[in-house]
Amino acid sequence: MQSCSAILVFVLCCLCQTTDAEVFTSIGQMTDLIFTERELVQSLKEYIKAEESKLAAVKSWASKLDALTRASTSDPEGFLSHPVNAYKLMKRLNTEWSALESLVLEDPSDGFISNISVHRQYFPDEEDEKGAAKALMRLQDTYKLDSESFSKGKLPGGRYNTHLTVDDCYDMGKTAYNEVDYYHAVLWMQQALRQVDAGEEADVPKSDILDYLSYSVYQMGDLPRAIELTRRLVSMDPGHQRAGSNLRYFEKLLAKELSETAETTKAPASEQPIQLDTYERPRDYLPEREIYEGLCRGEGVKMTERKRSRLFCRYHDGNRNPRLLFKPMLEEDEWDSPHIVRYLNALSHEEIEKIKEIAKPRLARATVRDPKTGILTTASYRVSKSAWLEGEEDPVIERVNQRIEDITGLTVKTAELLQVANYGVGGQYEPHFDFSRRPFDSNLKVDGNRLATYLNYMTDVDAGGATVFPDFGAVIWPRKGTAVFWYNLFRSGEGDYRTRHAACPVLVGSKWVSNKWIHERGQEFRRPCGLSEGD
Repeated sequence: MQSCSAILVFVLCCLCQTTDAEVFTSIGQMTDLIFTERELVQSLKEYIKAEESKLAAVKSWASKLDALTRASTSDPEGFLSHPVNAYKLMKRLNTEWSALESLVLEDPSDGFISNISVHRQYFPDEEDEKGAAKALMRLQDTYKLDSESFSKGKLPGGRYNTHLTVDDCYDMGKTAYNEVDYYHAVLWMQQALRQVDAGEEADVPKSDILDYLSYSVYQMGDLPRAIELTRRLVSMDPGHQRAGSNLRYFEKLLAKELSETAETTKAPASEQPIQLDTYERPRDYLPEREIYEGLCRGEGVKMTERKRSRLFCRYHDGNRNPRLLFKPMLEEDEWDSPHIVRYLNALSHEEIEKIKEIAKPRLARATVRDPKTGILTTASYRVSKSAWLEGEEDPVIERVNQRIEDITGLTVKTAELLQVANYGVGGQYEPHFDFSRRPFDSNLKVDGNRLATYLNYMTDVDAGGATVFPDFGAVIWPRKGTAVFWYNLFRSGEGDYRTRHAACPVLVGSKWVSNKWIHERGQEFRRPCGLSEGD
């Protein structure tokens, strides 16, 4: 009989099959996995029921035969002296044991294995798990969430009560460690240690947590604490493979440092208290990181009362466009300079659902153009999936394209296709320009640069996911059915560098947007050049 452990091994092997799906980058596609998992659970329950039924039959046989063999083995010859007993023994061994063998060899797992085999090609792979873990760390940094609150599931806007176990925290820390990200390795390994010390049960040994934590702390430059943690590890596991040699090495380094700096007032390493969450986050490649993330949290917004007094709302008929004349758009100023406006009721719920329906099967990892090579590639600073929709595909897409042209007064004949994007776990697009700054970009030869951006918000977002402009401190929050519009170029054709913007990581919720990048060609009489560079 195929054992349950063998089946579990098979299932785990199925789960480990790799794909290039990058599932974690799109909440929309991840929702399919919820229903897949529900189907697999139902299949598993049916397998368990069949297995229990089979096991009950086998137990009944075993009980009956156990009583019989106890009687027969106590006096074999006397037992067989009765011809009926002799006959039944022959019958049992010739027929009934064969039937029992067939029963045992029946495999109720066939249906379950077949089901999971069909679905496993769509399962997340190791890269998805790693990407999701790194996304949680990104959210932790951007929204300044401490590991303990994160572990307990205390997120703003969260509707579900969920938490991270010791093993979850350990795996998070190990992912960071393997990425040579010792800052986050410390945060998550020490959270795992907190929960273990609080009495929470775990599969991972406490010694493993201390091993990773002590070395990560050492890499962060905190020798006294690395020594304290390593001593704790040695006392717990004197025969640990690395702890003893690490401790001697750390102590030697600390002694050298103390002798060089002559810190006679500093307490011995053994008396150093263990300090948690005391390390600064390392700086990275993004110069406006602090400003950008502050805006994502709603901090540092440069909206003054004077500026607010210059913002208005109005009816917008597209310069007496026939399609807007009797039903003008509601237009709100979001920012005065550069001018950013929001249009209310830009998309209906039915239009949004249709666009999502068309785009969802075609979502693929969003790419960026490598500034050195000009080749499209994926990047960690853009985490989402997108699809490009042509107007001819569906009347709804054609209607949306026409509406964009009516509202903006710009032709969309030279614009790019409607791009639909869905952001996954911690989905984001770090500060970037929509217009090209490469003077010899081949994409500019035909239709010119990206003159303007029209962005539809197709969902509300429970927390996070704002569009921010670090240069002038503006924050625009997603509101389902609305759209925002701004120009990327001055009338002279020069790029407006103030329009560098970002899509903040989605903390809680699913963010769907669609955008239209409108190009220069065809706009010569719709948006004439100005007399000066800054017009």
